[in-house]
Order: sequence, then C-alpha cells, then structure tokens
Amino acid sequence: MHNEFTAIVEKDGDWVIAYCAEVPGANGQGKTKEKCLANLSEAIGLILEDRRQDALRGIPEDATPEVVSVE
Repeated sequence: MHNEFTAIVEKDGDWVIAYCAEVPGANGQGKTKEKCLANLSEAIGLILEDRRQDALRGIPEDATPEVVSVE
C-alpha cells in the first residue's frame, strides 16, 4: 500500500525533528533530514498498523475484511 503524508520538519539545535500533520502522535528525529524522515515514516507505519489491529478486534465473525486502495 502506498500513501503520502505531510511531514512538518524543523531544526532543533543539532537535531532535525518532524511530525505528521495527518497522524497525531507520529514524530521523528535524526541528525539529518533524511534520517529524520525515515524515522517519521517508521513511526507512521507503526501507528497505522496498531490502529488497524485495534479496529479489526471488534468485527463480527461473519464479516469479511477487504483491502481498499486509495490513490
């Protein structure tokens, strides 16, 4: 699945920090912008996977989960 999100990037001393506007709680940091964005990408993926697992816990037994792509 491919998704794009907005990263708000700031410099904080020797560190680069970022957060995702669309995914509350997703933050990243690194000594370079590239490392910061990679860290943020990993955080977004972990949060979305956790939310997916939470959402699927309560579905009825006779329901069928299907994958929908957003382009």
